Amino acid sequence: MMLFKLSVKNVTKSMKDYAIYFFTLILGTSIFYVFNAIESQTVLLDVTSSTMDIIKLMTNILSGVSVFVSFILGFLIIYASRFLIKRRNKEFGIYMTLGMGKRKISIILFMETLIIGVISMFVGIVIGIVLSQLMSVFVSNMFEADMTKFEFVFSGSACIKTLIYFGIMYLLVMIFNTYNISRCKLIDLLYANKKSETVRLKNPVICTALFIISSCVLGYAYYIVTDDSIGAKDLDYIFKPIILGVVSTFLIFWSLSGLLLRMFQGSKKYYYKGLNSFTLRQISSKINTTVISMTVICLALFVTICVLSASLCIKNSMTENLETSAPADLELEFCMNLSDEDNSNTKGQKYTVKEILNELDFDIDSYMEEYIEINTYCSENLTLGDTLGSKFDEIKNKYTYLGYDDEEKIIKLSDYNRLAGIYGKEKFTLNENEYIIIADFDSMIEIRNRVLMEKQAINVFGHNLIPKYTECKDGFIEMSANHLNTGIIVVPDDVIDENFIYANYLIGNYKAKDKDARIKTEEEIINTLESNNKINNYKGFEGTTKLMIAQASIGLGALVTFIGLYLGIVFLISSAAILALKELSESSDNKERFNMLRRIGADEKMINKALFNQIAIFFLFPLLLAIIHSFFGIKFCNIVLEFFGNKGLFSSIIMTAVFLVIIYGGYFLLTYFCSRNIIKER
Repeated sequence: MMLFKLSVKNVTKSMKDYAIYFFTLILGTSIFYVFNAIESQTVLLDVTSSTMDIIKLMTNILSGVSVFVSFILGFLIIYASRFLIKRRNKEFGIYMTLGMGKRKISIILFMETLIIGVISMFVGIVIGIVLSQLMSVFVSNMFEADMTKFEFVFSGSACIKTLIYFGIMYLLVMIFNTYNISRCKLIDLLYANKKSETVRLKNPVICTALFIISSCVLGYAYYIVTDDSIGAKDLDYIFKPIILGVVSTFLIFWSLSGLLLRMFQGSKKYYYKGLNSFTLRQISSKINTTVISMTVICLALFVTICVLSASLCIKNSMTENLETSAPADLELEFCMNLSDEDNSNTKGQKYTVKEILNELDFDIDSYMEEYIEINTYCSENLTLGDTLGSKFDEIKNKYTYLGYDDEEKIIKLSDYNRLAGIYGKEKFTLNENEYIIIADFDSMIEIRNRVLMEKQAINVFGHNLIPKYTECKDGFIEMSANHLNTGIIVVPDDVIDENFIYANYLIGNYKAKDKDARIKTEEEIINTLESNNKINNYKGFEGTTKLMIAQASIGLGALVTFIGLYLGIVFLISSAAILALKELSESSDNKERFNMLRRIGADEKMINKALFNQIAIFFLFPLLLAIIHSFFGIKFCNIVLEFFGNKGLFSSIIMTAVFLVIIYGGYFLLTYFCSRNIIKER
């Protein structure tokens, strides 16, 4: 009973000094609950069955991500516990001096951890329950669900999962604490706060040379990731800048740690101003662990910025792309040029989509207000490589993995103009010896434009054609949620050889206009076609709809957004918490040094300013380099974002900056106020 009372008193006493530790535990618990409660919240959403399937997939993936998140939070809790024990070394030494055994000290730590765990989990889950109701609104808005049935939701499964995961974490902390206490010696406990790292001034020549070399290596890594051909390289090439970036980041911090103190010592005016000399020596006093921590935190912040910016951008872009990339209600396609293995029953047969529908006894006219039928063509005599002309070798050396032997798709001018009428795109005219390339995939547009600028002639079915324009025109045939058209050649009708049909399309709009009626029409079309056994005779027959694309787009956007937010926030919290706990530990260790400043005449304002500057430097250094990394990292992310679009990238970066200011900045202020409380003269 006495040990329990002592444990409660210790926890109560530590609440004020270590508010950050409790705040991190509560925040981690609430975030874990919120993202694992999404499954329970989505059960009440009024959405279509296909959208519900996407939501189930998303919740399953989030459940898997939670396992990874639990490892991160577990590491953070153990890391924090290590600093808490270090803070109390002298206290434990006094216990042992008074005759208390290590077993009883371990019991005290066990009870304290148990009390902290119960309090943090209870408060965290309560906050998580409240925040999850706001998440319900966010999820409903993202999936465009009916909110009329919204009600308060408590997720029992998320609560149990949170209790189990965090219970295991705290159990590991208890084992870790017991092990640490068993290895402690009395003299080390009593004099731990008197020890400090010896400040070894590194050779400035070596530091300068290493800083220049590591900066050059980092610059080379930046050059690699901003090379517009990196997307066409193999994985080994992509891993190269990552490895170079990690190593050079560590070396930059290591060399700067030796240079900065030397540089400021050389500036006597600044070095001896106020308490600057004290602050700089403080920063250097734990130099070895600082370098490692700075590197890890810098890279974690870099990942956070890139993940949050990219995930939010994908969601915004896919929402904006929907109207432009899927402008019609229905698209049916029959591909006549599949391999023998894929399409042995229909290879070479020139069915049109309308003829197949007639064979299936399906009346498409009863559903459609308007539609068109068009063909695309291809020939083994016209490949991507054939269209590049004199630029072929230059482009192939830079983009080694492009399909240079892939046959180009060709379309009649009249067919494309009819399609443009349905899609609301620009219509064109051509002379008998001209061609146009339509595309909407930025990287391929850039490549093709370099060729078109040279007025490269091509041979299409025996006709020599020259480009009408020196650049690609915006357009596509197949609807999708993303910009995927790498190029389709539009030629005059007389050029086409009907023996080289690749695919036939039927594209149009429903008679039904409101959303519910269009959903009903679509379900009837899909169910009727899928239930017809004859459809298996046409393996090249497939289709998509605007509603299907919208659902898939919303689902993928939601999945990427939630995973990005989940991982980004956890990484951000972990980075800030590690820095904060380290600074709190430093403040505790250096309490006597601050008292010494008071004895030699430094007032509280000067001391607080020195403390503020010290903490600010520790928080700003990894953040500044992470921001520089992120500038080039986001440019690399554009290669992936290109598939989805990057129209909302700027607003996503602004949103990420808001997260940084609130969470990272909040931890900085909490660290300063808690540290100031620790060093305060009592």
